[in-house]
Amino acid sequence: MKGREVAIRRAAWLLVACLSLRPVFSGDIVHQDDVAPKRAGCENNFVLVKVPTWLNGVEDIEYVGVGARFGLTLESKEKHANNTKVVIADPPDFCTRPKEKLKGEVVVVQRGNCSFTTKSNIAEDANATAILIINNGTELFKMVCEVNQTDVKIGIPAVMLPQDAGANLEKLIKTYTNVSVQLYSPQRPLVDVAEVFLWLMAVGTILCASYWSARSAREAAIEHEKLLKDASDELGEIEGIGSSGVVDINTTSAVLFVVVASCFLVMLYKLMSYWFIEVLVVLFCIGGVEGLQTCLVAFLSCFRWFENSAQSFVKLPIFGAVSHLTLALSPFCIAFAVLWAVFRRVSYAWIGQDILGIALIITVLQIIRLPNLKVGTVLLSCAFLYDIFWVFVSKWWFHESVMIVVSKLFLKLVYLFEINFPIAVVRNVRLL
Repeated sequence: MKGREVAIRRAAWLLVACLSLRPVFSGDIVHQDDVAPKRAGCENNFVLVKVPTWLNGVEDIEYVGVGARFGLTLESKEKHANNTKVVIADPPDFCTRPKEKLKGEVVVVQRGNCSFTTKSNIAEDANATAILIINNGTELFKMVCEVNQTDVKIGIPAVMLPQDAGANLEKLIKTYTNVSVQLYSPQRPLVDVAEVFLWLMAVGTILCASYWSARSAREAAIEHEKLLKDASDELGEIEGIGSSGVVDINTTSAVLFVVVASCFLVMLYKLMSYWFIEVLVVLFCIGGVEGLQTCLVAFLSCFRWFENSAQSFVKLPIFGAVSHLTLALSPFCIAFAVLWAVFRRVSYAWIGQDILGIALIITVLQIIRLPNLKVGTVLLSCAFLYDIFWVFVSKWWFHESVMIVVSKLFLKLVYLFEINFPIAVVRNVRLL
């Protein structure tokens, strides 16, 4: 039995490793499209464009847009991109020439009433250095040249931004005296450091949880063998030590897990707002404190200096028996979570968030156990159907994809309230 379990675990690890590794090629931020028409002067690739903003000389939020089929190509490195003042177009649609020439600014234009190339030509004639066209929806639109247009040799970059990003940018322009932007289209390197780091964190989390679980099971087995050798009368009482603190998931629990996840997704779809994000932050902090505390206690218990404090307990109201080591670590864990919650909008806050998240996941993986392949198959099958339903089938009932809408709402809150998340996560959500 033990040999079969070891074989199953090794096969699972091999499967995870194979699915996790994928080739990453240089420049794959470019969106290849052979459907949109190409011709001379209108043959650019649709590229991801980053638009960092500066308010009175201080760097602020960064938007993401898509480059047009026409116009000047952008710099690939931020350090080579010019920091240029941005202004709102007058008239807003820029379908007619402005009354006054621009002074080399980047102009923000609303979509509609004329073609993209017409707007870009007028912007170039008005002495603009680039044009930002705001879409009339929250998604990004591919800007192409119309079939009957001849004047497509445009000498300035043209970039489209989603509606919410454009509205926020216009608000900043009206609020601050000097708002400037940089426009650049980064090329992904041969090895994406962000993706490698995320892969290492994911695999490292599973390895730590698996090692912890295996070590706990080994210690329980050793204790069980000692009891058998000593023919102890307390065998029946202590037989359950190896499974103490471990929750076995059955088939019903596996199905219920996906049902609860679906209910939570609908709750996000209906209630997603700033206050709801704050509630999630509080819940995450509570779980992170518990996870961090559990991991630190288990880690420090391996050292002789902490063995006595880990094995001596004090009885507390509500919580019951708590080890002295747990009591000593609790203030640190609580302070760590509170500091992250307070400073979560700063650029380096993702480090604290990842530490809390990894500790929580390790604790959950160590506690929850799939007893056999049947339960694992049911759980993965339900999760597969969950993804298909909420991404594709939900369009028939809700008239839109619930999963994609929640992702976009999440991204909008990231933009508006400067909620900080690892850049790789935000980038992947933006591409939806």
